Amino acid sequence: MSRKSSRPRLKLDEKELNKLKKISSSRTKGSREVERAKILIHFSQNMDISKIEKKVHVSRPTIYKCIDKALSMGAEAGLKDKYHSPKEPVITEESKAWVINIACNKPTAYGYAAEVWSRQSLATHARKFGPIEGHSCLAKAVKATIQRILSEHPIRPHKIAYYLERRDPDFENKMQTILMVYKEVNLTTDKMQNGETPDIITVSIDEKPGVQAIRNIAPDILPNPEKNSRIMRDYEYKRMGTVSILASLDLNTGHVIGQVHDRHRSSEFISLLDEVDAFYPKGHTIRIILDNHSAHISKETMAYLATKPNRFVYVHTPKHGSWLNMIEMLFGKMARTFLKHIRVYDKAELKRRIILWIKEINDVPVVFRWKKFDINLEY
Repeated sequence: MSRKSSRPRLKLDEKELNKLKKISSSRTKGSREVERAKILIHFSQNMDISKIEKKVHVSRPTIYKCIDKALSMGAEAGLKDKYHSPKEPVITEESKAWVINIACNKPTAYGYAAEVWSRQSLATHARKFGPIEGHSCLAKAVKATIQRILSEHPIRPHKIAYYLERRDPDFENKMQTILMVYKEVNLTTDKMQNGETPDIITVSIDEKPGVQAIRNIAPDILPNPEKNSRIMRDYEYKRMGTVSILASLDLNTGHVIGQVHDRHRSSEFISLLDEVDAFYPKGHTIRIILDNHSAHISKETMAYLATKPNRFVYVHTPKHGSWLNMIEMLFGKMARTFLKHIRVYDKAELKRRIILWIKEINDVPVVFRWKKFDINLEY
């Protein structure tokens, strides 16, 4: 049997009780204030301290402090922390700056093997070398100490965010050229809806290499209302090689011309160009948006283009600017909706199914439109 508290009962008038009840059910008040309101309500109703501890889920010392403040200075005081003079910070600003300076360099600069700092390794380094460098306050630094110092700025040396450096000095001009083509395509698409035929056909061409042919070791278990709601698949699989997808996307109609090969050399690219040439009416110029892959400008490709004078016009995306090529949207859709979970018996089946997917896309073509023309390249 729990011992009854020797503290006198907390007397609350109706106004104070209603206020505490309102605070105890509040979703906007601080969690500590809500907890203390509940403690005071329960104690005023003669509830044992042990029961209050279980009901509010706080420690007994916390309950005693709250009750003693309320008994001494009133219920309002029981909800608040006592005023106290803040202590002088143990870690000086100079020591914090020293830690930040180290965090802004790689561990390799200090003779360590790691590529990035962890909070533990920073704390160990601070304890070891801080006092030697005149920062004795860091002699007992732990992970939490380092975390608080880093959070003030904030610095997260244990994280890596990737970016892509623009190595093309003419990136801006080439990007503007691409965007001008997309504006023209949008206008042409609108005219085609009124029955007009464009003189220039614009297509976006690229390759998607390294598409894996993966075979299941055990058969999939299909959904069953009584057993499993999802397809069940064995974790083990066998790689059967990779294929490359070469595709052309018509930016006016959404029509896709695609080929699947074991490799993506000049001969495969020429094969795609040949199919594109055969698909569109003679006498029209085919404007191609493409990247700077070596197969696009090789001797073999140039020799083929020489046999088709005035037929093809290249518009190159800038180096490391393949995201400007709209066919990447098609490849992204393919990766998300078709290739993500695909399992096949061999590469031949993978090739057949990719060609079938392209046919399904062409049955209900989607016209991709570029809408963001005010691109800010600052980072």
